[in-house]
Amino acid sequence: MIPDPRGSLASHWRQRKFDLLRRFTLPADLLPGSLTLSTTRCGKPTCHCAEGEGHPAWTLTFMSGRKRRVERIPREWIEHVRQQVEAGHEFQNALREVLTANAELLVLARKQRRKPRR
Repeated sequence: MIPDPRGSLASHWRQRKFDLLRRFTLPADLLPGSLTLSTTRCGKPTCHCAEGEGHPAWTLTFMSGRKRRVERIPREWIEHVRQQVEAGHEFQNALREVLTANAELLVLARKQRRKPRR
């Protein structure tokens, strides 16, 4: 069993970790990836897109089963999907910080370990 490290630095990492864990629950509707806007041309010679800007196309790009997926998102869903993607990023960042805090606490515990006497 690894002993809990002591001291102000250990206290700082534990406090940061538990602050993050209290802040986040795992919402069921988080989304990974990125939401992007691109433009496409429909190919009709009389359409405005033949000469000027194309038609807006929103896509969600994410990884699933080691494969990159790109899915078109309807215009009326954009704001909701954007919020879900942003919440997913916030959760991933918080999780990385918790994992980093755990690693820092492990390093502190190793440094504070008393060497056995011979």
